[in-house]
Amino acid sequence: MHFPWCVKKCPFCDFNSHESTGGFPEDEYLSALRADLEQALPLIWGRKIYTIFIGGGTPSLLSAKGLDRLLSDIRTLLPLDGAVEITMEANPGTFEAEKFKSYRGSGINRLSIGIQSFNSRHLQALGRIHDGDEAQRAVDIAMANFDNFNLDLMYALPSQTLEEAQQDVKTAIAYAPPHLSLYHLTLEPNTFFAKYPPVIPDDDASADMQEMIEEETGAAGYQHYEVSAYAQPGRQARHNLNYWQFGDYLGIGAGAHTKLSFPHRVIRQARYKQPKAYMEHMRLGNPIQEEAEITRSEMGFEFMLNAMRLSNGVDVNLFAERTGMALNAIESALNAAEARGLLYRDHKTIKPTALGQRFLNDLQQMFLVD
Repeated sequence: MHFPWCVKKCPFCDFNSHESTGGFPEDEYLSALRADLEQALPLIWGRKIYTIFIGGGTPSLLSAKGLDRLLSDIRTLLPLDGAVEITMEANPGTFEAEKFKSYRGSGINRLSIGIQSFNSRHLQALGRIHDGDEAQRAVDIAMANFDNFNLDLMYALPSQTLEEAQQDVKTAIAYAPPHLSLYHLTLEPNTFFAKYPPVIPDDDASADMQEMIEEETGAAGYQHYEVSAYAQPGRQARHNLNYWQFGDYLGIGAGAHTKLSFPHRVIRQARYKQPKAYMEHMRLGNPIQEEAEITRSEMGFEFMLNAMRLSNGVDVNLFAERTGMALNAIESALNAAEARGLLYRDHKTIKPTALGQRFLNDLQQMFLVD
């Protein structure tokens, strides 16, 4: 479920988010989400829902009443697994203790908190609306209401030193979050930072930061199970694991993406990105801007693009299960990747080697078909 509004657009952000100057039409948008979900139901008849991710934007701008309405609509329309994981993204600048207590009561059982840094100077450079004290207060509120939460941090920030990056990681680990996401700052196209790039640590400095992160998280008992994801044993993000294992997902809301498998085809959909356009098209009964079928020639690359992000890779049988194709469809690329030392496989597993993890783009591109 995508919530497209933020208080302020961050200069590094390339997500579908829009500044909520003067507020946002909560009731109208929630009505559009319900109508969108109702219309999509025939595509997923008979399927149980195991995870829900409410992302943005800043979904924590929703009122407690609005969030409760959203989850009530979902429960009314969808069969949820008894142990469903329901994650909501939240930004520290929007934390109110009572509202988050209400979120928990409505059914949110996992938070993903966009800390980015605990250093106020770096937060200011990133254009965040919170400071270091508010970041720590947000984690305190989360811990008081949720036993499952993720902290998002970024490193290789403008003018950041190795020692400052280490202090951020140590501060995060001190809270013992079940899950950590640690992202290297990248200057994405069509962002303010792409147009006016700040001075960021060079490749050697950011490699030192990555090495430090490996050491600190490993010493604290976290498993580095995906490129940017670290978890305590058994606390991996189930929603994200589904993406990386090339599972199916239904995207509802402005700019949301869908991937669904059927006996003889796999489709992708994208909703209209602009909130106003999305709501207008939803009123007309067609929120989908793009729909395409994944071709057989694309399928191997699509699968490996995701699967090779996982440190332990995937079961060999998953390829046939998720693509409908025999593994020999990508045999030549598998052999070539193995020969270059980027990939390991046996009768049970396909996974990237340490070298493959280091040169992940090179590994993934080997499965592209001209």
